[in-house]
Amino acid sequence: MPAVNSVNKVRLPPSSQRVLTLLKDGEPRTFKQVTQEIEISPRTVRYAIKKLKENGLIIEKFNFRDARQVLYQTKDVLSSDEAPKATA
Repeated sequence: MPAVNSVNKVRLPPSSQRVLTLLKDGEPRTFKQVTQEIEISPRTVRYAIKKLKENGLIIEKFNFRDARQVLYQTKDVLSSDEAPKATA
C-alpha cells in the first residue's frame, strides 16, 4: 500500500516518493539528472513526475541554459523563496 503524503493526504507510488525525496533539497533538476540520481528507468521516472505534477507537489520551470529541457522543483521551496520578507 502506497504511503500517504502528509502535505495533502495523497497516496503516492514508491517511485514518486523517491523523486519527491530527491527534489526536497530545493535544487532544480532536469529529467536526466533525476533519472541518473535515483537509478530508476526513465519510463518510471516519467510516470512518477506525472503523478507529482497532478497532485501539485512539483512544478516545471524553464531551463535558461538549455531550452529543450525543463527543470523540476518542489512547490514548497518556491513558496518559501518567493515569500515576502518582513523588514524592521
